[in-house]
Amino acid sequence: MTTNSNGTLSTRTGFRFEMRRARPEDEPTLAEFFTHVTPEDLRFRFLGGLKVVSHERLVAMTRSDDADIHNFLAFSVNGLLIAVAMLACDQPRRHGEVAICTREDHKHLGVSWELLLYIAKYAEGLGLDTIESIESRENRAAIELERDMGFTVTAYPDDPTLVLVRRQLGCTAPS
Repeated sequence: MTTNSNGTLSTRTGFRFEMRRARPEDEPTLAEFFTHVTPEDLRFRFLGGLKVVSHERLVAMTRSDDADIHNFLAFSVNGLLIAVAMLACDQPRRHGEVAICTREDHKHLGVSWELLLYIAKYAEGLGLDTIESIESRENRAAIELERDMGFTVTAYPDDPTLVLVRRQLGCTAPS
């Protein structure tokens, strides 16, 4: 796969959505998106008790001047922002950290699965060897999805409330 960052994705349920890279002008849309995310999902995404996503975080999620951070937005066919995804690569570009967040009213449609698959293929296109995510142990849905996609789960060093999920790239995800 090339590292093209735009395209239409379709889930197993037949739900279709558009993916593209985030841009600075997306900040207000992204701020509005986070008002449709449950407090629990906000906590899982940022691994903290965040109630509102700050302007500084929104700017970081929409900037395009860092070649090692890739922020993606998923829009429904009617233009509604339904999910966000991030891939942060380490400096030698061998490993990447992934974070995904989906709107409450668009869960259980297969969006997160397709986003994670998309990010894995994108990371492979960049030449990364592995992708990983730090998850709260309470985030059972995400951990199960990642296991289903071939990620391994290990304890996170020095924090028993977290786990590290990791996937070697170059492996085909279950379909």
